[in-house]
Amino acid sequence: MGYIGVKKGDVLPIPCGSVSSWYNYGDSDVVIIFMADATKAYVAGEITYFFLTGQQGHLRAFSPEFIAKTYQINADKAKNLVGSQKGVLLIKLSEEEARKIPNPNEEVSNILSHNMDASQPDVEVDNGGKLTTIKGTEFPLLEQVGIDVSRLVLESCATRAPSYATESQVCYIAKGSGEVQIVGINGKLVLNTKVETGQLFVVPKLFAVVVSADEQGIELVSIVTSTRDDKTRLRGGVVVFLDGEYETALIIACLDQG
Repeated sequence: MGYIGVKKGDVLPIPCGSVSSWYNYGDSDVVIIFMADATKAYVAGEITYFFLTGQQGHLRAFSPEFIAKTYQINADKAKNLVGSQKGVLLIKLSEEEARKIPNPNEEVSNILSHNMDASQPDVEVDNGGKLTTIKGTEFPLLEQVGIDVSRLVLESCATRAPSYATESQVCYIAKGSGEVQIVGINGKLVLNTKVETGQLFVVPKLFAVVVSADEQGIELVSIVTSTRDDKTRLRGGVVVFLDGEYETALIIACLDQG
């Protein structure tokens, strides 16, 4: 168990079945984005919450006699233990309660969290933007959770080349706005929309996607339910359109550019 501090840009993989609590000890609001693979959840497609305390807590459902025996306390203390917390998901602490919260453990923070800014970008273009992917080799906990995390930052009016992944992607717009186009495996446009801060969109596996930033730029975070970096671009860098005399002739024929 560790009480760790988090800051803007931190990624914290939470293994399935782990118990966690989140506390804002600063003087400003904090936005935390929870993204998970819910295909094997109790209700498929929904994150399953497992509360230990509060009005929906598991302990509250047990009889005071069982709680008293388990924790070796009397019945009155058992009732108070499971029934005093009236909150459900979000709880506001009093000043006295807040002072009892311990300070974060920085050593544990370095093990359980990783900041996106600490990783070298996979691609960086002056006045264009950058793409950064956290890999399991530099953050082993990602391997345990089984996800791949990327952050795409596009400068004003920049566009990311068409790309696709071998697993479905969930993308969250952390900042800015722009346009997104997604093309399905049948070669038809399935999404053409404007996106802005706070919105999500999903890219099914093998569907090609293009992201284009507005004048203010755009920043998005995506997760893929795979620890393999199986993302391919259709233009620029490592692509499926290869170089060489044979490949060039083949591409010309395929695109009817002869």
